[in-house]
Amino acid sequence: MKKSLLLALCLVPTLAIADDGENCRTMTTVPADEMTLWDVIELGLCRNPETASAYLSLESARFNKNAGYSQYLPSISASASASLPYRNREFDDWSYGASISASYLIFDFGKRLSDVNQLIDTWRATGFDYSESVQNYVYSVIGAYYALLNADADVATATAVQQVSKTAKDMADTKYKAGVVAKADVLKADVTLASSELDLERAKNNREIAKGTLLAKLSFPADQDIKIADMPANFGSTDENKSIDELIEIAREKRPDLLRASANKDSAWHRRNSAFLSNLPTISASGSLSWNNVPSDVYNAGQDEWSGSIGIRASMPIFAGFSNMYNVRSAQANYERAIEQERQTTDNAMLDVFSAYQNYKTAQTVLKQTETLLASARETESVTASMYKVGKATMLDWQQALADLADAHKQNNAAKYDLFTKRAALALAIGDIRDGLRSEGELNETTDTDEQDAE
Repeated sequence: MKKSLLLALCLVPTLAIADDGENCRTMTTVPADEMTLWDVIELGLCRNPETASAYLSLESARFNKNAGYSQYLPSISASASASLPYRNREFDDWSYGASISASYLIFDFGKRLSDVNQLIDTWRATGFDYSESVQNYVYSVIGAYYALLNADADVATATAVQQVSKTAKDMADTKYKAGVVAKADVLKADVTLASSELDLERAKNNREIAKGTLLAKLSFPADQDIKIADMPANFGSTDENKSIDELIEIAREKRPDLLRASANKDSAWHRRNSAFLSNLPTISASGSLSWNNVPSDVYNAGQDEWSGSIGIRASMPIFAGFSNMYNVRSAQANYERAIEQERQTTDNAMLDVFSAYQNYKTAQTVLKQTETLLASARETESVTASMYKVGKATMLDWQQALADLADAHKQNNAAKYDLFTKRAALALAIGDIRDGLRSEGELNETTDTDEQDAE
């Protein structure tokens, strides 16, 4: 419980002030400086209404839990009165009175303890729900962040291919004027250049869409601009991998939905006990003190001006139309349902961890394959360009090499950022999204804190 709530609270920015002194919730423009992934997440958590709503639900549950402790304190009430009697068409003098009474529950066979424990477990479940909301939002921001990085990389690739295509066009024009190649080479170079320019425009359009998506998650207008930093090259390496057994063990300890299901089961257990104990006797102590000021001409005036009482009261429900019996059976059924829901949640969570683990390992393999493919495509394009210069290759060969190079770049970009996303998905599956952000240059504050704790 403590670990998950600490995780959620740590993810909420403790500083709601930007570098320019503006409150992050009221900011109208994106910060001009380059932002890391953690900067973007921190800003988003400060502005996101969904996580703010989940936090307020947690606060409401906490206050309800605190209110439950009132059963262990005495109940005190006071009253005051003033009356003006009217008799025989005349008003008498004013009469005044005041009273104070107190009662205290002495013994109830543990029912109030069950009520308080139920509220505590409900508060815990709400805390895990809040933690899950935060982690899901962080994961969506991570996906949008990597999508924008991927789009930026595609724009850079398309720009480079366009420059090479322009070089090929210039070379074809020069060789045609020199009478070395036919007009067909020039036309093919024109087609290659036009195609590369079209790809560049598409890449720019995709980049604008990815940027707008990220800005929307940060609650900014989509037409603004944002500068984000790329991830380190060693981020997501196989050296970071854990075994599936380790990941499942972490998920059992940290995954919010598993912890929430356990808390809901405990809450249902206490609710069942409370329903049963409500059929048993309760013993309470009570006391009262009153004062009355009655005019002297009124009957019994001056008698019992001060009065009071103390006593002990025992009560027990005997018959309420069988409602108590059905309430107990209903609470028992809800408890058994909570047990089954916990089992189902555990099964689904273990499958999520296994699937995310396999997807992450596959993404690592795919990235290595695309890196090999990219290196081969670069070498092929370079050799083909050199051969075309000396007349040992055709423009069609160069066109194909350029197309293969552009496709290899796109696959490598997609594989790189898909690996980062799959890494975050695995961290989300085990319930520790912060682990998906740990890398060089990320979460420096957390790393420093860990080092201090180690010391």
